Amino acid sequence: MELANRVKTLTPSSTLAITAKAKELKKEGHDVIGLGAGEPDFNTPAHILEAAAKAMKEGHTKYTPAGGMMELKQAITDKLLSDQQLAYQADEVIVTNGAKHSLYTLFQVILNPGDEVIVPAPYWVSYPEQIKLAQGKPVIIEAKEENDFKITPEQVKQAATDRTKAIIINSPSNPTGVMYSKEELRQLGDVCLQNNLLIVSDEIYEKLIYTEEPHVSIAELSKDLKNQTIIINGVSKSHSMTGWRIGYAVGNKEIIKAMTGLASHSTSNPNSIAQYAALAAYQGDQEKVEEMREAFQERLEKLYGWLTDIPGIACVKPKGAFYLFPNVSKAVQSSGFQTVDDWVNALLEEEKVALVPGSGFGAPNNVRLSYAISLDQLEEAAKRIKRFVINHQ
Repeated sequence: MELANRVKTLTPSSTLAITAKAKELKKEGHDVIGLGAGEPDFNTPAHILEAAAKAMKEGHTKYTPAGGMMELKQAITDKLLSDQQLAYQADEVIVTNGAKHSLYTLFQVILNPGDEVIVPAPYWVSYPEQIKLAQGKPVIIEAKEENDFKITPEQVKQAATDRTKAIIINSPSNPTGVMYSKEELRQLGDVCLQNNLLIVSDEIYEKLIYTEEPHVSIAELSKDLKNQTIIINGVSKSHSMTGWRIGYAVGNKEIIKAMTGLASHSTSNPNSIAQYAALAAYQGDQEKVEEMREAFQERLEKLYGWLTDIPGIACVKPKGAFYLFPNVSKAVQSSGFQTVDDWVNALLEEEKVALVPGSGFGAPNNVRLSYAISLDQLEEAAKRIKRFVINHQ
């Protein structure tokens, strides 16, 4: 049977490919250090686990509303009001099976065939694929390394056409870890308003920030920008709950209503127990969130120093998330490999260190390293990478 055209254009995930190869080497008994993880290495905080167990014991194992439990929606609106002084109503919130599902559902309800979405590169690997699955067209604009991987208002102006429906802003970013300032967001927002672009603000890493500069949602800068923005977030990264699959979208109630209708015919509702766990995540003690952030900050400082000490490797220092996205093009050129992908594969084979090539993120000169593993492993990985680079000079 021939497959549908919509899946024939999908690009295989470079993250999954390198992870699969690393797992295969581990099965063979090799000491592999994987730096490809897109999730915290901490367990979900105890009070959240206890809330989930309590929910099961009390019989909360049935269907919930397709858009999520009202109690959880209220907790989300309370969080947005407390953190960012953003006031939303329950009918402006949908709870989904992870933030990825929010994005997928959003593109399905806003895009018609040929509609364009501006995607800054480097980008999270699923953005272009989800747009294509909705029969839209991802319009990639390069966030240049010399500009700290941030796009400019001028680039957005040049990229916008009468077919442009939306733009994605991911701050802090996966894979670069960079974060837009309030003024940078204001300037981008002005262009978005002038061109009537829906702003998809992916804020999943908002709690993992390592600078005195606070996280800013573009929606909090003005009433007009709030009305033009759909916020995407969830508990996966902030509360180490990746496997629980609870995310959400917040914004225009007509869009949220359409997303809820689509969810009702596809996934029914997010897992009921996971929703009670997410409720505890937002209503309970936030001490563990800060402990995790502090641990990531320590790892960032150490790994950044080790990495930038390696010949041929340069790196924009991130302000958030838990990734480094160094440019390794000089190291690759001096080593004789043809591409960064070849270099990454050789590093895995020879030194048993798994990185993710930047080609999957729209940046073929870079690699992504996650520091969501222990400091000891990060130090050993840096030593192996340095040895590999020096051996191939």
